[in-house]
Amino acid sequence: MFIESDSHQTGIAVLEEDRLTEVFIERHRARSIVGNLYKGRVTRVLPGMQAAFVDIGLERDAFLYVTDVGEIAEALHEGEAGDDSIRSAKALASEPSEGDDEEGPQPTIDELLKQGQHLLVQVVKAPLSNKGARITTHVTLPGRYLVLLPTVRHFGVSRRIEDEEERERLLRSLEEIAPASGGLIVRTVGEGKGREEFEADLVHLSELWSRIRDRAARVSPPTLVHSDYDLALRVVRDLFNPEFSVLMVDGEVTYTRIVEFLDQVQPSLVGRVKMHRGDGTLFDRFGIQDQIEAALKSKVWLKSGGYLVINQTEALVAVDVNTGRYVGRDNLEDTVLKINLEAVKEVVRQIRLRDLGGIIVIDLIDMVDEEHRQEVSAALEAELAKDRSKNKVLNISEFGLVEITRKRSRTNLERLLTQPCSYCGGSGRIKSLSTICLALRREVLRIHGEPTRWDSAHRPDILVRVHPEVSQALQHEERSILDELEETLGITILVQSDPDLHQERFDVTEV
Repeated sequence: MFIESDSHQTGIAVLEEDRLTEVFIERHRARSIVGNLYKGRVTRVLPGMQAAFVDIGLERDAFLYVTDVGEIAEALHEGEAGDDSIRSAKALASEPSEGDDEEGPQPTIDELLKQGQHLLVQVVKAPLSNKGARITTHVTLPGRYLVLLPTVRHFGVSRRIEDEEERERLLRSLEEIAPASGGLIVRTVGEGKGREEFEADLVHLSELWSRIRDRAARVSPPTLVHSDYDLALRVVRDLFNPEFSVLMVDGEVTYTRIVEFLDQVQPSLVGRVKMHRGDGTLFDRFGIQDQIEAALKSKVWLKSGGYLVINQTEALVAVDVNTGRYVGRDNLEDTVLKINLEAVKEVVRQIRLRDLGGIIVIDLIDMVDEEHRQEVSAALEAELAKDRSKNKVLNISEFGLVEITRKRSRTNLERLLTQPCSYCGGSGRIKSLSTICLALRREVLRIHGEPTRWDSAHRPDILVRVHPEVSQALQHEERSILDELEETLGITILVQSDPDLHQERFDVTEV
């Protein structure tokens, strides 16, 4: 793990086998609000959508689903950078246990909330460009080893801890330290830990919850009641574990804070934290910045010579696999299998690196052999198992399509580091030179070719100011357009090149 921090932003890179797999970036003036707690006011209740809007002091009102309110609210925690898969309180409540009565009808949103009502809520999904933040009334407070659920009576273990004996041991440990109310979940890093570590974590989290409740009772909405750690400490808390060989930090202040934090929560890892000393930045020295730049491009080359094309839309992400320069050695089926196996590994790396979410469709190269399909499918699932975000994959269709759903918990890399193109308006394309030249022809005819405007013997010449690329086209491949206009209108057309003009723009002036 590499952490580079300066006065403007903090960047964190996770490398597996010396290849960049995850990137976290936080601009200091635009810190993530996921995990923050606010005292808000209900502004609108929408029975038709079974949801409500809540003013928490942001530019847009936050969105609250009926399943995130009251006794059936989801106990979500998305401030862990995807570390743990925590089941919702709603799902837990629906599992029958001895002595449970049959559940009645669930209350509607207008039965649970009223306009003007005050709520303590937690942000579980950051606002996007056209959507407000997603919130819940059920708070989750992450510690180093535990997550405290102060409003849900449930005890559980991260699903990433798979050993059944260890899971049972951890559950027994939770029962021994169980608080009078609320619940606890053991995080992935809690594997192998004992009662002493859990008790210390619980004391810290219980005191934090008490301070949050006291502050929420004193303030008026909309108010920020509690904010989570900054990015560096959040990622170290949630991800850094003995599997990492080193944590390299560029920035003395950040290095000191991380060492002090780990000294309190896991002293055994302090020795793996190293201070970067040398010329240049940490990301430049290890080639991380170049890999981040490459992750903003749609085409990704594979080592074999094949390539991927990744296109993001509002509804889904499409990934196209192509053979490219790779022609194989023996037969077509073996060639296709090799490309697809290499492609699924790189696709998952790109998904994690770019933090792609929602519906992802991979268009693999068609495979005739069913065994080859199963081999590629198994390879894909093995790679997705490394992903900390919750995902689900369907079988490869007969057309070679694979559908994946992946939970998105933060703004993806493209939206974080780029903005819509001022040239193409987000379409990804601009008008061709021929199209621009023909549009120029129409404009000249419109303003200069009106038969009643000018005496045919006294029509003034005109000056057209265009982008250099358009000027080059008018002088060569599209020269016939100028010749036609000069002959038809009986004028001289002067062409001026202006590199400051947008390629699609032009000015027509009488001279």
